[in-house]
Amino acid sequence: MRKLPRKDAVVIGLGWTGSIMAYELCKAGLDVVAIERGPWRDTATDFPPNIAPDELRYGIRHDLFVRPAQETITFRNKPSETARPIRRWGSFLPGNGVGGAGVHWNGQTWRWHPWAFTARSSSEQRYGADFLPEGTTLADWGVTYEELEPSFDRFEYLCGISGKAGNLQGRIQPGGNPFEGPRRRDYPTPPMQQTHGPSLFAKAATELGWHPFPQPSANLSQAYTNPYGCRLAPCTYCGFCERFGCGNFSKASPQTCVLPVLVRHPGFEARTDCTVTRINLTRDGKRATGVTYTDLSGEEWEQPADLVLLCAYQFFNVRLLLLSGIGTPYDPATGEGTVGRNYCYQMSAGAQGFFDDQRFNGFAGAGSVGMIVDDFNDDNYDHGPVGFLGGQSMSSIITNARPITSHPTPPCTPRWGGPWKRAMHDWSGRVMNLGIQGGILPYRDCYLDLDPTYKDRLGNPLLRMTFDFHANELKQGRFGVDKCVEALRAMGAKTVVPNYREGPYSVVPYQTTHNTGGTTMGADPRTSVANKYCQSWDVPNLFLSGAGLFPLNAGFNPTGPVGALAYWAVDAITERYLANPGPLVGRP
Repeated sequence: MRKLPRKDAVVIGLGWTGSIMAYELCKAGLDVVAIERGPWRDTATDFPPNIAPDELRYGIRHDLFVRPAQETITFRNKPSETARPIRRWGSFLPGNGVGGAGVHWNGQTWRWHPWAFTARSSSEQRYGADFLPEGTTLADWGVTYEELEPSFDRFEYLCGISGKAGNLQGRIQPGGNPFEGPRRRDYPTPPMQQTHGPSLFAKAATELGWHPFPQPSANLSQAYTNPYGCRLAPCTYCGFCERFGCGNFSKASPQTCVLPVLVRHPGFEARTDCTVTRINLTRDGKRATGVTYTDLSGEEWEQPADLVLLCAYQFFNVRLLLLSGIGTPYDPATGEGTVGRNYCYQMSAGAQGFFDDQRFNGFAGAGSVGMIVDDFNDDNYDHGPVGFLGGQSMSSIITNARPITSHPTPPCTPRWGGPWKRAMHDWSGRVMNLGIQGGILPYRDCYLDLDPTYKDRLGNPLLRMTFDFHANELKQGRFGVDKCVEALRAMGAKTVVPNYREGPYSVVPYQTTHNTGGTTMGADPRTSVANKYCQSWDVPNLFLSGAGLFPLNAGFNPTGPVGALAYWAVDAITERYLANPGPLVGRP
């Protein structure tokens, strides 16, 4: 093993959080190195418009995602089952390379509701402790929406998010989301222009007494220059957002919003195609001394550092803590331990409507062009009568109509031959999807740990996921799908097909890349890995980022709070930790 010169800080993973935190540390005068497992990716060279819209390469063959041969996980529904490795990503798609999942995302950017940050205490106060589902390990975050609001604002202005405020400093604004938490100012750019389908949905939703509003979008409605001086262009509605890099500089990503200034900073260095295998500790295990990583040739390197920032994807953050012996692994039998605890996914479902008298032209779309109904999300309505906790956002978003994967036909249509081709022709552009994105509560039997059997190419144990849907979320999902059916009928659909999500959970069909938990933050070190400043309870010069910090999953995409927490944590480092290194929160 070769030992390198010491750095002030080492960042593991160069996606959204890694790039933001690295740049802020560089601005504070630190010498920073980022270590990224995948290759370097740059907009101009990797995603020019003449090659980026390649559905086979990116949408089907998963060019931007982690290769299972690099790293995968094993999966089972229940602790009594034997887990097997995922050999082709399906349900979720972890990113690979510089930019991470921030390259291939759709751009749907949310502030989570204030309720989400105090979900346990707020639910017990409103409904009583007995209303919580049996076996849930639901916990508060240890930080509130009000504390994070300035960080949400910074991330939105970094990305140039296009949207319409619904709550400006406590005053409800027409056309925005009336259920959102108060914000200090409006979005940096106006909402995207809506296409026909979402407009029709908004009209029907309004007639039903709901409150539709435009999806907050990182696909920009107009040209924008962010606070770092990075310039973005308006979206062209090409329909190649999800699973693709944007060659038009229209979708906010680390490549368009941070890296252009980060790579020019003299205090920054990036090393790509290097896999961090462990975080090194002092003999007493109370301080990180740096990291060990392996390059493409198989050679091992030691990078000493005074500060370690864990900024990889959620699964890989959990695994690295377990491989490094940091924190206590979660034990579902006793309910003790923290690392791997509170793993959550999402409940995604919806309905399809087939129309005789409408044409939607779904090929003209973007990852975040659409209208949303938030009336049935989180605690925006009384859950007593429905008998479950949590909720879902409902969306009409025209992301694409790409030819390989987009060919919906009505029920009972033959799956091949002439009748199938005629149905394809007749219904092309006449199908409308409404979807729900439902939150998931954490449960004692849903967790992450190291697999006792399967190892990666370097001989280290794979991460094992144990997860299944519970009755609370299945009931919630049926409620949401029924609302989609109601809306499609109000829109005038000839035929409506509900698509309920039934158990058991499967890793085969794509659902969302919204995996949360496993390295949760909180106020109690017995049930959380990190304190309210995303600092490890056990190793104070280790800070964590990403959706692994979330103690639950909500009915929204996670990127908004992921970005907000990156700013929140790096501010704590630069404003508090560097002046007096040590724990920022005392143990209760």
